Amino acid sequence: MPIDPAKALGAEISGGSFSWDRDRVILYHLGLGAGSPPLDPGELEYTYEKHLKVLPSFGVIPAFGSMGGIGNVPGLEFNFAMLLHGEQDLEIHKAIPVEGTVTSQGKVAGLYDKGKAALVILEMTSKDESGETLFVNRFSLFLRGEGGFGGESGPKAGNQAPDRKPDLVVESPTLPQQALIYRLSGDKNPLHADPDFSKLCGFDTPILHGLCSYGIVCRAAVDGALDGDTSRVARYQARFAGVVFPGETIVTSIWRENGRLLVSAATKERESPVITNSAVEIRD
Repeated sequence: MPIDPAKALGAEISGGSFSWDRDRVILYHLGLGAGSPPLDPGELEYTYEKHLKVLPSFGVIPAFGSMGGIGNVPGLEFNFAMLLHGEQDLEIHKAIPVEGTVTSQGKVAGLYDKGKAALVILEMTSKDESGETLFVNRFSLFLRGEGGFGGESGPKAGNQAPDRKPDLVVESPTLPQQALIYRLSGDKNPLHADPDFSKLCGFDTPILHGLCSYGIVCRAAVDGALDGDTSRVARYQARFAGVVFPGETIVTSIWRENGRLLVSAATKERESPVITNSAVEIRD
């Protein structure tokens, strides 16, 4: 059945509650490649309880499961095999604690007709046990083959990188087994582990999770441009532009512009775009 914006737009989605502890935070960081070299004080802040901090991109983990809720939205019937995660926008209202519980509630905040696809904006607000908003996620999801229902085509891409050399370039090697570690943070899609399944999807080998690349690039910006101060990230927006094969190196280019960081990333080996139109808003 075709998409019905009158029914789908504004529909509520319940994400439920999610709890985490220090071990879960450390596992997430290890899934991004943290811990090398293992005795480096900065690496230990991501991987050892003594002075543990939380990378802001961890905020996608408690709300990730909510994406499955769009399958129950009235007027939004589609084939999940045709879904692509196009962009991620994360607002962090205050520093994420090393242990916590949040309850997430969301809605279909946007629905656009891209011609051959529909673009759905799923907005999830996660509140801590005191009722205060800790972070807000906006998942931009492309539903291939579901366009043509009429309506606006959506906003144009922003956060364009400047036409000049970056102020900073950070190289982040990934491990051959990187996807196998990251999937333990909750994304068990076989595309990232099963060679037979990845071939069915058009890839010779499993690919790295998009949100893993998202976290790696976030860390490159935090460590490279913010001296490792995770509390300074107020918002992190990114567009997924291509895939990474585990074992490749992600090269992140960073520009300082008007109090924020504009970011893009590509693979070193293939010079293939990974993340574009990305920005980190900095908290003073």
